[in-house]
Amino acid sequence: EKRKECAGMDLIKTDQYGRPAGIVNGSKSDFEISVDGANDFEIEMKRWEWDGSITYGTRVYAADTEYGGIVQEFSTDTSTDVIRLQGDTWRGMMQHKIIEPQPGQDYTTASGELNAIIRSKVENEFPGLFYGVDVDTGVTVQNYQFIRYCTLHDGLMKMLKSVGYRLDIRYKEGDVGMAGYVKVQAVPINDISDRYELNNDNNMHFTTDNNQRGINHLICLGKGELKDRIVIHLYVDQNGDISQNNKYFTGSDEITAIYDSGGSEEDELIKNGIKELESKKSNMSYNMTMTQLDGDIDLGDVVGGKDYLTGISIQKPISRKIWTVSSGKEKITYKLEGET
Repeated sequence: EKRKECAGMDLIKTDQYGRPAGIVNGSKSDFEISVDGANDFEIEMKRWEWDGSITYGTRVYAADTEYGGIVQEFSTDTSTDVIRLQGDTWRGMMQHKIIEPQPGQDYTTASGELNAIIRSKVENEFPGLFYGVDVDTGVTVQNYQFIRYCTLHDGLMKMLKSVGYRLDIRYKEGDVGMAGYVKVQAVPINDISDRYELNNDNNMHFTTDNNQRGINHLICLGKGELKDRIVIHLYVDQNGDISQNNKYFTGSDEITAIYDSGGSEEDELIKNGIKELESKKSNMSYNMTMTQLDGDIDLGDVVGGKDYLTGISIQKPISRKIWTVSSGKEKITYKLEGET
């Protein structure tokens, strides 16, 4: 996790036609954008600050950033004199669109230049609100196969990641008196782990727990009695991969446990056994905190950290960004892939 105090960004509200209608003043707000988690926002204001200018369908946004969305829910609490406005961010809206195979087709496929594919899909799903770009990345895919019934967001993200790109989403204000729009395009993933290396020498801090005491051999017991009982052995190798036949750790390095799932057939036993072993094998956990960050880092960009004393280092992509404003003070929190 990394935090930065950020230069002021105004939270703008629009009228019913999507035209700018002033700044949302006196509120507490929380916008979360994520590669694989929540993509929503909440704005909290006191009842005496309420002027009725925000309603269902109002757009709220910080211009030229991904922080924004459409108000879809109101809740009130008279005991605390609070009104809360909630909705999905632009990325969250893309999570509610599904890429469906055409009738008679097993999968949806895509071929062509990245931005051309993105433009076609987002403009079809969000006409008049989401737009692609004419920029040619010079990168193409051929018969890329989307997972059946994946979301528009996940499908595009996986397609782009397969060629080293990520999804860039920004709200662009229109000309005077005109509605703005959401611009979506493909940009290269940046590995900036050298430029943004977190260590205890530059006011950046992280904690790690490199736990090598985890289970690496799981004996799974399923249906049957005594000698007729189904027994499956699962092993973890040096890379953390799980299999039934690659026994890497032996002797004092082998750490064994039992998974008892009486009544399970073989397929179910293997599936649940793998899940059990994933949760108990050796792992590294980490948490990063950055008090100051020059420039900006986007979802998918790779940062790194190293403890020069122990030699422990990690390189991970940014998976979540949270923009919060409270009492006029802003903060952006960054979380890494795998960090909760």
